[in-house]
Amino acid sequence: MGIISISLNEESIEALDDIQTRFGLKGRSEAVRRAINAARAEAEFIEGLEGMVEGVLIIVKKDHSDPWMNLIQAKHENEIKTQLHSHLKNHKCLEVMVISSEAEKLSLMLKEIYSTGKADYVTFVKS
Repeated sequence: MGIISISLNEESIEALDDIQTRFGLKGRSEAVRRAINAARAEAEFIEGLEGMVEGVLIIVKKDHSDPWMNLIQAKHENEIKTQLHSHLKNHKCLEVMVISSEAEKLSLMLKEIYSTGKADYVTFVKS
């Protein structure tokens, strides 16, 4: 097994320790492997989408005043059939979108959302 060194901020370290505790894992390395496996499964789900896809995209974004999500939504307006925006505590926002799209376009949209690093939560529920 390989050994790597990573740097994490305090919030990420707390989250890692929380994952370790909640899942009863033996150490932080197991928590990292668990997180990697979850991310890999999500990436494989997205890559496995084919043809026309419909479902609901749910996002919690960190900063209400940052327009990054609006720019992505404008770019993908043809794929978004219905949208709900709601303000949450601590200047966060909930975005719920009904999506009807070619899988490739949805995959591109999701990659754009993930690559910003500005979403606390992103999930697509396929219908």
